[in-house]
Formats: sequence, C-alpha cells, structure tokens
Amino acid sequence: MRLRIPATIFVPSIASPAKLDQIRAYGADLKIAGERYADALSASVEHAQTTGGMPIHAFDQVETLLGQATVAREFESDAPQLDAVLVAVGGGGLIGGMAAWYRGRTRLIGVEPEQAPTLTRALAAGEPVDARTGGIAADSLAPKRVGSLMYPIAQRYVAETVLVTDEAIANAQKTLWRLLRVAVEPGGAAAFAALLSGRWRAPPESTVGVLLCGANTGAVKFQ
Repeated sequence: MRLRIPATIFVPSIASPAKLDQIRAYGADLKIAGERYADALSASVEHAQTTGGMPIHAFDQVETLLGQATVAREFESDAPQLDAVLVAVGGGGLIGGMAAWYRGRTRLIGVEPEQAPTLTRALAAGEPVDARTGGIAADSLAPKRVGSLMYPIAQRYVAETVLVTDEAIANAQKTLWRLLRVAVEPGGAAAFAALLSGRWRAPPESTVGVLLCGANTGAVKFQ
C-alpha cells in the first residue's frame, strides 16, 4: 500500500469478517476462493500464473520465514532469559522462522488445535503429510500440511508439539479479554490455551513466553 503496488489477496470463505475488513482497509483486491486455506492457495497460484504477479506464500517461502524470524529476534531482545516460548502452528512459517533464529537457545513449543495437527502429524511421519483441517481456528491454523521449507528446521529446533481443544482455545480467548483486555482470534489464543488448560506445564522456576499471533476478531463476543 505504501509503495502504491496493487495486491490481490486470496482467503477462504471461513475467514473472519474482521480479517476481511482489515484487508479491504489496506486497499487490497480481496478474493474469496473456496472454503479452506488450500482452496485459496490454489486460486492464488493460478492467478499469479495468469497475470505474472509475484506470488507470496503465507508460510512456505524463504522471505516469509525470514520475516517471521524477526518475531523471535524481538522476543530475545526483550526477554533474553526465556526458557521456553509457546507458538501456535498452522503451516509452520511462524514457528519455523522463530526456530531458525533461536536454533535451540530457547525451547520452542508448537501448539496446534486437535482438529488441525499439521506439525504433530508431520513429525510423527518423518515428513510433511496431510492432516485434518477443522476446528474454530481453521481460519488461520488449518492448512493441509506444514511447509516443506520449515519442516527440517522444526525437526531440529522445535522441542515438542502440544494439541489443544476448541474449548480450551475459546476459553483462552475469553480469559485474555477478561483479564488483560487483549482481543485475539482463535488461532492467536492457541498458544496461551496450552498453558491455561494445562496441556503444557512449565518446568519449575522457568520463565515462559507466549506468542499471541492474531487479532482478526471483535472484542464484544468475549464479554
């Protein structure tokens, strides 16, 4: 927008109204394609091929991973003594970039919805494989599989993955709003849900960071 370069953004029909409004507000040409992320991705690839536009993948692209790595850089700058950081996982671009930055200096815990266990399934299979794509966080955390670029990074540097229920995610959203007045979308609350629900327990005397990674929602629903 700042460079006056037109952008066409593809999203699935399950995308939240808040996300759609934000995209339109930035002046992008918004395209709703299919019901799930994979449908929108396929439509975006076809569009780039027919128009000659530059494709930007949501998670499986070097530049995307590099950008996501700056989140870990900020974490380490602000809190260099963290023992662990909990990060939500969908396609894995965020945790992959962060893992590439930390390189084992801090334990990274991947948190996924039970109905979209992409990284958990990949680690169990030894390679990226298709997983379920449902749940309340499907808008942001439910591609068919994790990215091929992030996978070897995750294999080496992600300490473990944890699965959380939709109920735990919804409760984490409400708790963040009630106590901190922080409004996050379901995917953004997933990492905190692991801690709040007890699915992941911090070791005694440890200092833990939790990444809230999306605010495409309205606050009124949490009241």
